[in-house]
Amino acid sequence: MSMITENVAQIRSRIAAAARAAGRDPADIRLCAATKMNDSAAVREAIAAGVDCCGENRVQELVKKLDEHAYDGAPVHFIGALQRNKVRQVVGQVDVIESVDRRELLADINAEAAKRGIVQDILLEINAGGEKQKSGFLLKEFPRIVEEMADYPAVRVRGLMTVPPIGRKKGDNCRYFQKIRRIAVDITAQKYDNIFMDFLSMGMTDDFEDAIACGSTMVRIGTAIFGPRNYAPVKSRCAGGIGRQAAHHPPAWPLQGEHRR
Repeated sequence: MSMITENVAQIRSRIAAAARAAGRDPADIRLCAATKMNDSAAVREAIAAGVDCCGENRVQELVKKLDEHAYDGAPVHFIGALQRNKVRQVVGQVDVIESVDRRELLADINAEAAKRGIVQDILLEINAGGEKQKSGFLLKEFPRIVEEMADYPAVRVRGLMTVPPIGRKKGDNCRYFQKIRRIAVDITAQKYDNIFMDFLSMGMTDDFEDAIACGSTMVRIGTAIFGPRNYAPVKSRCAGGIGRQAAHHPPAWPLQGEHRR
């Protein structure tokens, strides 16, 4: 059994245990493999091991892997920050865009989808912690965004996504996950025409079990499936640019401002 196959099996077991501990059916939680910086062969291996979908962070990687048919056999989600000038490369190419974090991006996705004659499934990203350095709709503005969704007929909201503040220990992020869960329950009760709460995309490598306890229906896992990412070496600024910094691995806990997917 390969490392990726074994890791997927272990994650499945942990998902099942977390779900049962919360009185939930493990089948209700989808496993999204966060495939950033992993090649097509690794992606295919994860799909063969039984992940439910693949989540890509970077448009350039998405386009390359689509050309290589890396995602064949699994839905593809875009889960990274999406620049407005790259919307046309993503709309219609992925099943779900999870990281819709502002009105301008929402309008661009709607316009591109309308041009293509499709309805693009999206998730609305919420900045649950109200962090200035992070993207996402703020909690206080979210009710207004929901009311405005009728203005975007070429998109269909399938749920919510969040990346909470960095937690240093188990349970730190539960209050943020619970906020998102309560919003989803409230939206479902309103019965909007083009808004559904099929996905609550919450939880990554370091906190997915807490997210499941709080109602997550999809966890985005990268490091625990593929192993630590080898970040590309960069040219040293020392000695006139001579020499290179060694590639590094993420520490046991994310650095300030980082999350391990």
